[in-house]
Amino acid sequence: MCHPRSHSHPHGRCGCEAAGAGPRTVEHHHYPGASPGGLGVRRPLRFLAWKLGLSEPQLTEFATVLNALKTERAQAEVDDRRALALLADGVESDPYDAAKAAEAGRLRSESAARLQQSIAAALARMHALLEPEQRRQLAYLLRTGTLLM
Repeated sequence: MCHPRSHSHPHGRCGCEAAGAGPRTVEHHHYPGASPGGLGVRRPLRFLAWKLGLSEPQLTEFATVLNALKTERAQAEVDDRRALALLADGVESDPYDAAKAAEAGRLRSESAARLQQSIAAALARMHALLEPEQRRQLAYLLRTGTLLM
């Protein structure tokens, strides 16, 4: 369910409910874990700026880091769609095309490895930008699942 204080909407809600439906329990993309493969919050830069108390220079650098991660995640989604198309092609052919299934698996593995490398690089860049107390807070957000990487 949407938390009223988490939004700047004039009525305290994000507008995710259907018109006229009133409050109801729905999955929101601004909750941790709601976005598979995402950062787990709708506006990660604003969230991190608030939770970590980022300065303007830190905020600028974090924007660059998060943008690079967003791009890599988008590429991983494209790769996944390509892999699914390869799997479908393999199933559709007669006889079954095991080579296409193998290619789909390779594509997914390489994409996942690139994404994990990007996440590790992003965390290294964030670490270098943060003060020790900010690092502790970031670690806490990761440990508790408030921020997903």
